[in-house]
Amino acid sequence: MKKHILITLVLLAAGAAAAGTLHAQDKGQGYVTKAGRMDRSRLNIGVYHLRPYARTEAHIKDLADCGVDFVICMDYDRPALDLFSKYGVGAIVSGIVPGWWGGDGDNAGKLSETNPISKYEAAAAGFKDHPAIWGIDIGDEPSALDFPYYGEVMTRVEELFPNQFAFLNLYPNYASVSQNTADQTKSQLGTATYAEHIAEYCKNVPSDYISYDFYYKNVGVAKDYENLRIVSDACLKTGRAMWVTTQVNSYDPKVWITTDELRFQAYSAMAFGAESLTWACYTAGWWDNQVVDKQGNKTQQYDKLKKVNSEIHRFGPRYMLYTRRSTSFVGFDGKAAKMIEGTGEKSLREYSDDVFSGLSAGCPLLVGEMVSRDGKGGKALFVCVADDPFDKAHKEYTLRFSASGSEVSVLGPDGYIPLERTGEDSFKCTVSSCQGLLIEAVPAGK
Repeated sequence: MKKHILITLVLLAAGAAAAGTLHAQDKGQGYVTKAGRMDRSRLNIGVYHLRPYARTEAHIKDLADCGVDFVICMDYDRPALDLFSKYGVGAIVSGIVPGWWGGDGDNAGKLSETNPISKYEAAAAGFKDHPAIWGIDIGDEPSALDFPYYGEVMTRVEELFPNQFAFLNLYPNYASVSQNTADQTKSQLGTATYAEHIAEYCKNVPSDYISYDFYYKNVGVAKDYENLRIVSDACLKTGRAMWVTTQVNSYDPKVWITTDELRFQAYSAMAFGAESLTWACYTAGWWDNQVVDKQGNKTQQYDKLKKVNSEIHRFGPRYMLYTRRSTSFVGFDGKAAKMIEGTGEKSLREYSDDVFSGLSAGCPLLVGEMVSRDGKGGKALFVCVADDPFDKAHKEYTLRFSASGSEVSVLGPDGYIPLERTGEDSFKCTVSSCQGLLIEAVPAGK
C-alpha cells in the first residue's frame, strides 16, 4: 500500500464491549458497529502482507505462532484462507471491491466518479464468503475531499458483506511525498491541518475505529506523539477505537528494527489507548528487512516480533478491561525535551490523579490514564518507559508511586512485577527502557 518514499525528516470486556458492539453507545451518531467475525473485545495484532511464497502450512503456522491475529492486504487465496481458519488467523482482503490509494493527492475528490456504488454492488454479487475473511479493504490514505463519499461506500459495503466490516486506513500526520512541499501535503490531506483531516473523517465516515500508519524511524518521536494525541483524542470524543500501524521492517536496508524499538512503538500506542496494532511488513510490501524474506525464510525480525507480540497479548485481557481517558508526559525535561518539542505537550515532574499520586521514575514516561469499561470501579495506568526510543543505551530505573485505598498490582511484559511497599500506600518496583506496564488499582474489598 505505501508505495511512496518517505523522506527522513484482561478478560473480555463485559456487556456492551462484546464483539461487534464495542462502541454501540454511539449508534445514535450513525457509527457502524458491525465487527463481523473480528472480536473487537480483544487487543488484536495484525501484519501487512503475506505474499504467495509464504503461504504454505508451515508458514501460516509460523504466522500464528508469532502472535499474529490478522493479515491486511491479503488476496482471495482460498487454500491459504483455509489454513488461516485452521490456525485462527483472520484476513482483511484486498481486491474484492474497487481499490483506492490517495498517493500524492492528484486524485483527491475523484473517488465517486472512479468507483461508483454500482461497482461495489457488482463485486458483492460475485463474492464467495470464507470464515477467515474478517474485513473488506475499501482503500488506503484517501483525501478528506473523498470522505463524504467514503461514508456512503462504507455504509453500503457493510450492508453488502454481512459477515465482514469495511476497512479504511488513513494518512499519518506527515503525509509526505518525495518532495514534501506544503502544497503537496495539503493536497494529500485535503485539509490545511491533520487535526482537520481527522475531524472531517469523524464527521463523514461512519466507522467505529480510526486506523492510520506511522513510521517513527523515518520521521521522529515528536511527530509520532502528535499523531497519537490527535487520533486518540478524536477517538475519545467520538467513541471510536484507535488502530495503529507501526514498523517492523526498515526504509534503510542497513538498519534492522530492534526489539526495544518494537516495544517503544507498541507501548507508546497503548499509552494512548490503541486497541489494535499492526506491523508493516511481514513479507515484501514496501521497504526492506521484513519478517520473512523473498525466499520465504524467517529473518532476525521473526523472533523479535514473536517476543513483543507475546508481551502485548499478555497485557491484552487486563488492558482491554479499561479504556483511555488521557495521556500525560512525565519526566520529558533536559535532553528528553526534544522528544515533545513542537507538540504543545507539557512535561510533568510526576503524575497524579484521583487514585494515583507521585508517579515518576527519573526518566521519561508516557502515562495513559484508563478507567474500567463496565463502570463498576477500578482504575489503571498504562505506562511506557520512553527514555530510549532508538535503543541507544538500555537502562533500569526505579518506578515510585502511591495509590490510596486500593489493591494495587503491576503487570509487566513477562508477568506481574514484585512491588516493594515503601509506606502505607506507597510502592516501588524496577522497570527498564521501552518497557510497558499496566498498573491497576481496584478499590479495597472488590
